Amino acid sequence: MRACGAALTAGLVLAGCSGGGGGDGNPDRGARGGTTPSASASAPPSTAVPTATAYTFTPDPARVPKTPADAKRLALAVVAGPDAWGPDYVEGKPYLSTEGSWPVLPDTCLWEAGTLPATVLYSATTHSEIPAAGGKGRVRVTATVTIHRTADDADWEMAQTLEEALRCPAQTLREGERISGLMSIGDLGDAGNLFSEDSINERGKFIDDTVKGQHFYGWTQARVGQVTVAVSARGGPGHTDDDLSTSMAKASVTMINRVESQLGAK
Repeated sequence: MRACGAALTAGLVLAGCSGGGGGDGNPDRGARGGTTPSASASAPPSTAVPTATAYTFTPDPARVPKTPADAKRLALAVVAGPDAWGPDYVEGKPYLSTEGSWPVLPDTCLWEAGTLPATVLYSATTHSEIPAAGGKGRVRVTATVTIHRTADDADWEMAQTLEEALRCPAQTLREGERISGLMSIGDLGDAGNLFSEDSINERGKFIDDTVKGQHFYGWTQARVGQVTVAVSARGGPGHTDDDLSTSMAKASVTMINRVESQLGAK
């Protein structure tokens, strides 16, 4: 996979690339520099393999979505299902978000359901999970694909996402479910990020009042042109941070590769 070979952004686990490689009422925030092999020490400098320094991808203008119908086809072709996360994941119920839904974070830091902005052609979110079993708790994950009208509109969404974590390091997803200690980092595609044109990683702790303790929370969002893809994970007892980070990496890579396949020149 192209994105796997490039490496993922800081905070994502590359193990997911080795070996060859809303809808439930929650607005889903819960609804978000790699290395290259070095040349042999015995090889002369002139034979060293060049190291890429920036993400590069140019969509085919003829394949870029311009209408909501085109954007819907693209979003549904790209958005990750349970198979993209790992073998233990299954579809959540409901699985697909309500069409036209959009999460909003007001100054109360309590996520609310809003309506699709005028700058967005289409957005789709899927919900997958690992059910509680074998002494381990439930894991809930989401994948979101948003098709903006322009790349500038998508860039603005990325900026707003970064601002949300700064403004609300503690957030309420719904009654009884919260995020605390949220930290966010951005990584532009011209600064060594070979994964996308722009990306954001957020990490914090997920608190569910029905489950003892604090557990993993992660959100990763990336942009390619007018498309943003995002994944989130809310952990449960018995699941390690590394395993959940790896699942997030797999789903992110899957969607970036699908965007490139759908929009690249034939």
